[in-house]
Amino acid sequence: MLSHIDALDVIEIDKDLAENLSIHEQSSKLHIHCMDALKFDFKTLYKNGQKLRLVGNLPYNISTPLLFHFLDYSEIVEDLHIMLQKEVADRMCSQPNRKTFGRLSVAIQARCQIKKLFDIKPNSFYPRPKVVSTMIRLIPDRTLKDDLANQLNCILKLAFSKRRKKISNALKTLFELNDFEKLGIDPVKRPENLTVDDYINLSRSITD
Repeated sequence: MLSHIDALDVIEIDKDLAENLSIHEQSSKLHIHCMDALKFDFKTLYKNGQKLRLVGNLPYNISTPLLFHFLDYSEIVEDLHIMLQKEVADRMCSQPNRKTFGRLSVAIQARCQIKKLFDIKPNSFYPRPKVVSTMIRLIPDRTLKDDLANQLNCILKLAFSKRRKKISNALKTLFELNDFEKLGIDPVKRPENLTVDDYINLSRSITD
């Protein structure tokens, strides 16, 4: 990768790996940030209006929290190419009316175009993991204002914590029955049956 670019910012929490990178033969192109990616402020890399291009192999144990962290910076990101557990990638790409469709599916698709590029078998790694990995591409294509994004996250947490209930029951602390009807949403549907736009419209009905 370094042979094709002028500079690369690297976020690595492991001090030994970060030290090894610092003595890489092309280390002059590297800007190493030895810290937790979940706490990294990506806005510090955003300069002169040049959007960020993120590439990474996400640790499987924190891939979902990292994805939500990335979403907070979607307005300054051109694209993301990331490898993660296939199960998580499948949930990100899932569509309504499937059991895999959930909070992560909506949160990602509300802001990004997503495409699965290819799978990577366990025997491609050493030590060999127990799961198949997937490489995906995310292209942010819709910016949600902070109040709308926060309201969407609140609704998604509430709805999918009660995914077997009717949406009108799952969100009864936020909406009356006729609120769903005004938005053209069938109140007897379950959370997994609503579309991404349904959730955005529910969120907007509160923030507008």
